[in-house]
Amino acid sequence: MKNITIGMVGVGRIGRMHVTNMLAVAETLKERDLNIEIVLADAMPGFAEQVGADMGVKAAASVDKLIEDGVDALFIATSTAGHVDVLRKGIAAKLPMFCEKPIASDVPESLDIIREIDAAGATVQVGHQRRFDLGYQEAKRRLDAGDLGWLHSLKAVSSDAFPPPVSYCATSGGLFRDVSLHDFDILRWLTGQDIVEVYAKGSNNGDPEIGAVGDIDTGAALLTLADGTLATAIATRYNGAGHDVRLDVMGSKDSAIVGLDEKSAFASAEEGIDFPTGESHPTFAERFADAYKNECIAFVELILGERENPCTPADAVAAAIVADAAQLSLVTGEPVKIPTVREILEGSAQPVEVRALVPSA
Repeated sequence: MKNITIGMVGVGRIGRMHVTNMLAVAETLKERDLNIEIVLADAMPGFAEQVGADMGVKAAASVDKLIEDGVDALFIATSTAGHVDVLRKGIAAKLPMFCEKPIASDVPESLDIIREIDAAGATVQVGHQRRFDLGYQEAKRRLDAGDLGWLHSLKAVSSDAFPPPVSYCATSGGLFRDVSLHDFDILRWLTGQDIVEVYAKGSNNGDPEIGAVGDIDTGAALLTLADGTLATAIATRYNGAGHDVRLDVMGSKDSAIVGLDEKSAFASAEEGIDFPTGESHPTFAERFADAYKNECIAFVELILGERENPCTPADAVAAAIVADAAQLSLVTGEPVKIPTVREILEGSAQPVEVRALVPSA
């Protein structure tokens, strides 16, 4: 049996979720003669030991001690502000790493750490879990196989059942960066195309305090792909029917709808139709429970050299650039052209200007 020790850094809410998923995956991977050991670390002194005791997992006193004691890989789920520091420690230790998105606090800092990752030849998988959802994977399979014909449009929906605290909205970077970012990534991944232009609008019809901190509660982005195909991405923090994440992939021969099942968060207005009949997912954690486990399995396979990186830092930053462009379009009221990560790294283009909404009165 092969032993793999993964240092899981950051044991806040998301970090603990990842630990739970990795523990479940470790049990599954025993069938493949793999023994996964997990060791925790956190920036807050004593916190990893406390969480480890609660979860029955070993813990180190610090990230430095974790690496010094010897691990085979790092799984980074700290707050965003802590990502770059841990990534640099992992680069220096020549460890494969998983890093939650975003990899850094903004696009320029992300581009800087990508340069360091590339220069060192480091392996970093970024956590865009929708890529590991079976519905999205099946839609991509059908599109790639030609079953849908040529693609004419895509419609992405990301709706939370209720908004987060206003204090979160104030520091989230805005709806497009916080919520629609996932749609921008999955559109690029599923189609294999860059998003080259965005025109975005937003509104506030819910809690006025969200507008008061410079955010919107509902947004819509019209996106143009590299081949001219159109896509829309609509997001809201108020969907009373429940957490709703879907993607309509519309082709000349057929269509594929991701997220259309008994737990879909809507109700038919047609007489005699009672679909869907199940209770909707309350949050993203339940909606993508299996996807989170699947991305953990993918990371283990990446550590073993059994697969290509399923989500590179450049992939993640490309989605973040689209989110910045959507935010800029929202502020200016104009369409925004979107440069590629490679163009920026090569110096032929500049990152999109970052602009914030003026808080409403």
